[in-house]
Order: sequence, then C-alpha cells, then structure tokens
Amino acid sequence: MHGPQPPLHAGEALALARVPREPRERRPIALIGCGGIARHHLSAYRKAGYVVTALCDQHVDRAEACRIAFYPNAQVFEGAEALLASSDAEVVDITTHPADRAAPIEAALRAGRHVLSQKPFVLDLDLGDRLAALADERRRVLAVNQNGRWAPHFAYLRRAVAGGHVGTVSSVDFSLQFDHNWTADTPFEAVRHLILFDFASHWWDLLLQLMGEHRPESVSAAVRRSPAQRTRPPLLAHAIVDFPEALATLSFNGDTRHGPRDRTTIVGSDGTIVSEGPDYDEQRVRLTRGDGALEPLLVGAWFDDGFHGAMAELLCALEDERRPSHDARDAMRGLELCFAAVASADRGGLPVVPGSVRRLPDAA
Repeated sequence: MHGPQPPLHAGEALALARVPREPRERRPIALIGCGGIARHHLSAYRKAGYVVTALCDQHVDRAEACRIAFYPNAQVFEGAEALLASSDAEVVDITTHPADRAAPIEAALRAGRHVLSQKPFVLDLDLGDRLAALADERRRVLAVNQNGRWAPHFAYLRRAVAGGHVGTVSSVDFSLQFDHNWTADTPFEAVRHLILFDFASHWWDLLLQLMGEHRPESVSAAVRRSPAQRTRPPLLAHAIVDFPEALATLSFNGDTRHGPRDRTTIVGSDGTIVSEGPDYDEQRVRLTRGDGALEPLLVGAWFDDGFHGAMAELLCALEDERRPSHDARDAMRGLELCFAAVASADRGGLPVVPGSVRRLPDAA
C-alpha cells in the first residue's frame, strides 16, 4: 500500500510531464539495419544532438540514403562484422527483424559494445536469457527499445502511478481502434499474430510498468479477422490479464477506417487517470482524485520522442554505472505475457500462465 497521498496541484503535473533526462556525454552510436523504422531512430538522435558515426545494412543503398538524410559524416558498411571491426561506436542500435537480430546482438556484445535492441527482443526467452547473461559476462549494457515507455502520455502515466498519485492500482484498460491495413503487401503480412505479438508488444510492456509490484497470474486472449480488412493476419484482438488483486483488459481493432480512438484508463484506490485521443501521438490526459482534477500539458509525440527516451535512458545508465530501466531481463517480462497471450489465442482462449511458454508459438 502507498503512504499518504501526495497533494494535487498544477506544479506536480508539470514535473510528471518533463522530458527525458539527457546524458552529459555524447558517445558515438552505430546503427545496424536501415529499414523504415531506422529513420525514426535517426531523426530522434539528430534532434537530441546524439552522434551517429556508422550505419549498416545488407542493402547498402538504404544505409547510404540514411547517411545522406541524417548523418552525412557517418561511415557506411554492408555487414555488421565490418562495422564492428572498423567503427568507433560505443553503442550499437540494432533495428533488424526479430529472427535476424540475435546474431548481430551477440557479435556486438562480444566486440565490447553496448547494445540497444529493437523490440520485440527475441522469439525465444531462453535465447534472451543467454544474451542477457553474455552482456553481464562482458560487462556491457543490453537494453531493449521499448520506446512506448517514453511516449509523452505513457511517460506521464508511468510517473503518476509510480509516484503514488492514484494509490494502489486495481485495473488497467487499453482500448485502441486504429487502421493497421498499411501492412498489406509488406513483410508484416507474414507475422501470423501481427496484433498480439508485433503491435501489442508495447502494450504488454506498458501494462507491467503500470501494474508495478503486481505480477500476472494468467492471460486469456482471442483474435478474429475483420470482414473488411485488407491485410492477411487478423486485425481484431483482445485479452484479459488476471493479477492477484487486479485485472487488466486489452482491446484492439486494427481495421478502423473512420474515427480512430486510443484510450487508456487506470483506476487506483486514490484516483483515476484517463488518456485519450485519436491516436497514440495525440493524447489528452486527465488525473482525477478526491481533492481535484488536472490535465497536464504534454509536449512532443511518441514518434520520434519515444526513440529519444530509450536511447537517453541507456546513455544515462552508462554514466551512472547502473542497469537501464529497459534492460533485456526487464523487457522479457513483457514477452512472457505476450507469448502466453498468443498461446491462449491458439488454444481457443484458455488461460495461460505467463512464463510457461518459452518460445513464440509462431516460431515453434
């Protein structure tokens, strides 16, 4: 249980909505994988004043295009091995697809580099454990780009809950109506559980962040195809997560062509927080308690400020000689929940215990 409820006033709202803490030192960064998401990483790093000295992609033209657009002085490499052998980068940001990610992560750690891995981190939790152990052995940081934690509204929600401003959380509810049909005719069509695994990996992670000391006991999930959807994997999904003294729901409709909506509701013993808007970049937050209500001014957007926050936390952790809050072991807690949800959907909605499914069922 939390102690006395902190006073509610506008100054507190401003403090909770602050931007990420910045590192004092600008360490050289390399990026492996110059696909579509890489441009958001590079845009965020350039805006933050971070130094990217090397870019790599098996399609050299993509790396060259990123160099021209964002960091003209960066070196370009075709393979990770050449980059690790020649680059001065201390931190390597790896944005390749999950199935191709473990090898460059291991190579970077063995080369003495700190690593920021794109999410979802791994397809096999035992492999994730081995990579985390390797990072410990080499005394390197291995973090996962759970950038949703630093989206302005989620950063506020996390800080408000951690600060005791709603008391003990009894429920968290995510409800998203959005258009995910852009994945048609892209490699994402090959992801069988596109919503529960690839898209919702942010929300599994965020749920555990918001639930604090609560640990999930089971998850039940289901997926369906929308009659009018254009992409192959089902775009409708929902899940119920049981905690010892709390419940959470997640509802996704990825075939919303008109009137999209994104809403998060957190109910606690001392207050309720609602964040709502047409999408995850445009959100309005309201914190209500017995002594009043406030609406903080949020600055920025998930894309690209979330990517800034993930790298800033890694760099600050290096300066502080501590584990980053998004280190690999912490990120795998969300994957335990995710894999269990996917298994539940495959088993007709039967409850599954998080951690009991060690590999993503798609990869089995």
